[in-house]
This record gives sequence, C-alpha cells and structure tokens, in this order.
Amino acid sequence: MGNLVETKPHAVLVPFPAQGHINALFKLAKLLHLRGFHITFVNTEYNHKRLLKSRGFNSLDGFNGFNFETIPDGLTPLEGNVDVTQDLPSLCQSIRKNFLRPFGELHAKLQESAIAGVTPPVTCIFSDCFMPFTIHVAGEHSLPTIIFNPCNACNFLTSLHIRTLLEKGLIPLKDESYLTNGYLDTKVDCIPGLKNFRLKDLLDLLRTTDPNDSLVEFVIEAADTFHRASAIVFNTYNELESHVMNELYSMFPSLYTIGPLSSFLNQTPKHNLESLGSNLWKEDTKCLDWLESKEPRSVVYVNFGSITVMTPHQLLEFAWGLANRKKPFLWIIRSDLVIRGSFILSSKFENEISNRGLIVDWCPQEQVLNHPSIGGFLTHCGWNSTIESICAGVPMLCWPSFADQPTNCRYIYNEWEIGMEIETNVKREEVEKLINELMVGEKGIKMRLNVMELKKKAEENTSPGGCSYMNLDKVINEILLKQY
Repeated sequence: MGNLVETKPHAVLVPFPAQGHINALFKLAKLLHLRGFHITFVNTEYNHKRLLKSRGFNSLDGFNGFNFETIPDGLTPLEGNVDVTQDLPSLCQSIRKNFLRPFGELHAKLQESAIAGVTPPVTCIFSDCFMPFTIHVAGEHSLPTIIFNPCNACNFLTSLHIRTLLEKGLIPLKDESYLTNGYLDTKVDCIPGLKNFRLKDLLDLLRTTDPNDSLVEFVIEAADTFHRASAIVFNTYNELESHVMNELYSMFPSLYTIGPLSSFLNQTPKHNLESLGSNLWKEDTKCLDWLESKEPRSVVYVNFGSITVMTPHQLLEFAWGLANRKKPFLWIIRSDLVIRGSFILSSKFENEISNRGLIVDWCPQEQVLNHPSIGGFLTHCGWNSTIESICAGVPMLCWPSFADQPTNCRYIYNEWEIGMEIETNVKREEVEKLINELMVGEKGIKMRLNVMELKKKAEENTSPGGCSYMNLDKVINEILLKQY
C-alpha cells in the first residue's frame, strides 16, 4: 500500500470558513481527485461538526483518497446547539491571529502520516485567497501554493487597489450621510480594468467610515500575499469579465480562469464522489418531488444564501409579493435569515400560499436550478449562485446585500443583461411586478436568451479543448506536477 500511496500527488485545500467559499473549493477538490490527486480538505472544527450534522455522522467515510481534517477557529464557542454562520469580522480577526500555528501543526501531522506510509507526502496547497497564513507554511516547506479566488475577478482586482482608493480619499466615507447622499454614485476611474464602475458597485466593506476598519485591513493584508503564490485560479471564464481579466493577466504571470466549476462537474462522467457534499445545512430533498408536479419554467426559486439577513418587515414584503402573484414559488428560509432571531409567518399567509408555495430550510441548489420547472431565481447574487444560475440557464432578480454581491448584481443587470435589480427597501408591489417581468415579460424572455448564451459559452470553456479545460490542465501539469 505504501508504494501505491506514494504514486499520488497530494493536495491540501483550505477554504475560508463560510458556506459559499467551502462549496466552491470543494468542487475544485472533486475535480483534482478525479484527475488522480489525493485530497485533504481542511475545515474549521466548528464547520466540520456542522457538516457531519447535516450530512450524517458517517457520510464522509469510505471515499478512498479524499480525507477531511480540521483546525480550530480560535473563537469562543457559540452557546447552545446552533447552526449558523459565525460573525465574519470576528472570524477574519481570528484568521489573522490564530490560524497559522494550528495549520503548521496539521502539516506536520500530514508529514508524519506520509512517513508512516498511510498517505502520500503533501505536494501542494490550494488556498482560498483570504486564508493567507497558508502561504507562510507552504514557503517553509517549499511547496507550490495555488491561490483560489472563489468570487468574481473584479473584487480580486479591487482588493489589490484598496490602498489606491485610500490615497485618493475615496474611502473611508466622511460620515454615515455619505451612504445615502449620492456619494456612492461616484465613478471609480483609478482602478485599471474597471469601466464605468461606481463606489456602490464595489465591495461593500469599502463603505466604511472607520479609517482603521478591521475588514479593510484584513483584505489588504491578504492581497499583499497574492504575488507570493505559484499560481492564481478563478472560478470564472474569460467572457464574463474580459476587461478585468486582461488587466490581471498583465499583473500576474501565472493566472488562470478554470470555471465555471459547476459546468466542469456537470460534464464529468458519473463517479463515486457524487454523493459527497459540502452543505453545512441539512438539505430538504422533498422539494425536488414538489417541483416534479409543476409546469416547465413556472416556479420562481427564492434563496438569499447562507449569510444574508433581513428585517421582519423585509421578509413580510417579500412574502406577500410572492403570495400576491398567485403563482408557484420555492423559498429557502434559513433559521437565521431574520435579524434578531426566528420569525413566524402568519396563518393567513400560510393559507394564501397553501396550494402553490413551498418553504424549506435549505435545499440542493444546483439540482433545483437545473430542474425544468424553474423559470427564475430571486437571489442575493453571491458568486456561487450567480455562476450556478448561468450554468442552469436561469435569469435572475437580484437583491444584493454585502461583500461581492453589489458587483455581481451590476454584472447581472448591466453588463450581461441576464437579470434585474430590486430595491434594498423592498416593497411587495415591486416584488410582484418584477417577478412577473422576470418569468413571463418581454425583458424576461430577452434575459433568458442571454443567459442561455452564457451557459453555452460556459460549457464550451469547460469542455475538452475549451479555455478553462486547458487552463486546469496547465495548472496541474506545469505547476503542480512539474517537480513531482
């Protein structure tokens, strides 16, 4: 067994400890495993417990050459049996201070396992771009490090220019009135590669009034390590962000688009990893049976992701906008979706939607989006959701909240014309009107044609001979296996 183990390259993958980042890097882990790599996937202890809780205690066992390890997150344990995303500012601060030592100890443990002939020696590290401590450990052991950007390329480029925005005085905002007085409409012309972008279109963390904002400092520190990577890979394809990608190609010698990863896996023959999942919430698969009873393209799917929260008033406006349309909808409502705890919709609402609306805690999103009954997607437009919707050929109605979502929203409605935006101060009449337009209106028809064209390009990119396909081959053969 020892000789067999030693013949495999061994990739260690370290996602940022939030659902969207985990999902994206998990797809890449599967692709690498299918191309002959031994995989060690590293979650935090908190998220690993959630994964076991959602998937089943033995659900991660029995996958030869695909292993899971954990490191502590350095945060005070949450009280009770909670199933929520941790506070992001606290998590980012802990990554800066507490993750380096335990990751170094994990690498030492994997080395001991290799000496014992149990696993192959570690040959490379794939790191989320916001887990920079991995670069230090890789450097100590002369290992190639691939930085993985799970978001759009525009925000990766923006993170490299935050100091420029500070020097130009565009950020921080002078006071909170600048959030509403039109200042966020200021054009940003100091970042090469961005065309007609406004401050409101960039990372929402830039809308700070604090000159020492910890999240801004966290992103700057991470960006300072990007040049130390052996290569940088993106879950996108060139046609989606051509201006930005061209600028990034001029900055980094080894930078590759290898997406959409969803499209890659959709075109992969059946394999033993299909049952291996990464969702931290338990998936309700009964919704797939419910969708079977619906007409093609008749259902609007509603999901605001794993982190977005809203007020009770916003939830009610979405709820009655969906109900008043009197058409089928599938709505994902997490236990922590509403600010300050759970919120129970009225019996009047339940009676109103009883024959046409289904509400569940979580679902297998890609299966839902690819179901023939889905005609539109009301989304927070995180990058995973955006890419998955493109790969399914489903147009979107966007309600962005934070992080890269404002940028994704701009791409969706302004650059690609595959969706529309709904106001932050949501009103039920607008929800009903825009969903109707999305599902059956003239704009919706045009947007569906546009997204089907992007889906086709995604499939071309990830098929043999396509750009993303060849890029993944280059990363594996020219960087990861060159010294192996």
